[in-house]
Amino acid sequence: MHEDPNSEKDQKMLQTLGQLLQLTVFLSLFVLALLSYIAVFTQPKAWMTAWWTRMTSPKPELLLPPDPNPEPQLASWVAPSLDAVSDPRLRQQMEYGKELIAHTSKYFGPAGVIEKNRNNALNCQNCHLDAGTKFFGNNYSAVASIYPKFRARSGGIESVYKRVNDCIERSLNGKALDSGSAEMQAMVAYINFVGSNVPKGEVPEGSGLKKPTFLNRPADPVRGKLVYTDQCQSCHQADGQGLVVQGQGEYTYPPLWGSLSYNDGAGLYRLSNFAGYVKYNMPNGATHDAPLLSDENSWDVAAYVNSQPRPKMNIAKDWPDASKKPFDHPFGPFADGFSAEQHKYGPFGPIKAKIDAEKAKL
Repeated sequence: MHEDPNSEKDQKMLQTLGQLLQLTVFLSLFVLALLSYIAVFTQPKAWMTAWWTRMTSPKPELLLPPDPNPEPQLASWVAPSLDAVSDPRLRQQMEYGKELIAHTSKYFGPAGVIEKNRNNALNCQNCHLDAGTKFFGNNYSAVASIYPKFRARSGGIESVYKRVNDCIERSLNGKALDSGSAEMQAMVAYINFVGSNVPKGEVPEGSGLKKPTFLNRPADPVRGKLVYTDQCQSCHQADGQGLVVQGQGEYTYPPLWGSLSYNDGAGLYRLSNFAGYVKYNMPNGATHDAPLLSDENSWDVAAYVNSQPRPKMNIAKDWPDASKKPFDHPFGPFADGFSAEQHKYGPFGPIKAKIDAEKAKL
């Protein structure tokens, strides 16, 4: 008996269809499994997102209730007014102190009404502008807050009285006052009052002098003379001897060199101090945020003025630790290997860098 050839073909077709069905089921299951994997393991679920966010987010700051008595913030220092002093005797003493600082030469200068020739022709406020109240005008804002303090120049702890006498002996080229004298007591009372709104240990913005950027060359007295002639001579005169008020014993514009000016132990004899002073305060009308001189002109005119003759002071006991001398202190011996010439005129960048590197080792 012969088999039907059509039946054999049907069986093969059914077998092929069965295999295709199995493959289709397998592929369907595979695709379903793949989609499930993608949905569960590769797409962020809400719980996964929340967990990841919690683990990676920065910790929130602890919020505290506001201080009912917050400390005042000294964003911009302003000198207090003597009008706020209620005690009439104390106010009178401070007003006398302010008068002495504003018109020192009237009382102790060449024609001094208290003592003649005790000091030179300068007033304290020629260095400490507006009687020590000008912002970045070498003001007295931080005196009460940081004194007594150690000063490397003397190598010891200094009181406010010692600091005032330092200025008298150096910037005023004069004789120290007795700390118990009425004049010293008045000046110290006023100076302490000027900084009475500064917390102990703090130095507010605007204290001292703002300094210009270093030059990459020495400051040049020859160029400085041109700056002086153009910017300074009309007030301080061609010979640097200032302009005196006839019959009053005071100078409208003080001498910048010569026998009636500051000596070589004064702070202004350091070029960075003089350059910073003129850059942000001179000529008249200049301020720390609206200077009238460039950095170069400030350094050069400082070099010119400080290359002129002036009184000398015995500074043999200054800076007992030579390694603490500033980068622009012009008198040796030095611990940094640079010359006296470079310490006086610069360039100061290499000296400052070496001093800072040595400090970092301590």
